[in-house]
Amino acid sequence: MSLPLEKDIESKVKAYARDQGMLTYKFTSPARAAVPDDMFICTTGKVMFIEFKRKGKVPTPAQLREHERLRGHRIAVYVVDDVEEGKKIIDSYTAMRK
Repeated sequence: MSLPLEKDIESKVKAYARDQGMLTYKFTSPARAAVPDDMFICTTGKVMFIEFKRKGKVPTPAQLREHERLRGHRIAVYVVDDVEEGKKIIDSYTAMRK
């Protein structure tokens, strides 16, 4: 059995987030490389980014630098390589609104 592709993990986690009331945006920045894949906006106004990877893959050094830059501005950035892990992160944000 082959491992799920990054795009499959991403699409399932994003669909789950939308079902929970979150806005999801594929994020690209023409002026800055290595930004995380997707932005998630919770109904509470909290914003986070998720970098999706295939199981066992890790961010590039440039991606890690960009993640740290965002975290330095108090923005949450997660690296997700598993659908269930992604759903748990979404659940932690949707629990904040209850």
